Amino acid sequence: MKVTKDDVVKIAHLARLELKDSHVGDMQDSINKVLDWMEALNAVDTTGVAPLVHMTSSLNHFREDVAKEGLDRKMALVLGPDTNEKYFKVPQVIE
Repeated sequence: MKVTKDDVVKIAHLARLELKDSHVGDMQDSINKVLDWMEALNAVDTTGVAPLVHMTSSLNHFREDVAKEGLDRKMALVLGPDTNEKYFKVPQVIE
């Protein structure tokens, strides 16, 4: 299946893309190359090949969840611009 220039203009319109007339031919060539590549992939015999879920066998490696000392409340309040004994004071945002 080959894409025509009219197809490229329609695809660009549907994708809400502004495509200059001078670029329609280049885009047509690019889309046709992708479609040719997909046809080549469809020609490959994949019987007996399990579908991939991920491209690699690597899994997420998370660091250990280790509790550590946090910032003391008094020290945190000292760092704030406007505080009382327990909280940071901030301007009211809800009326």
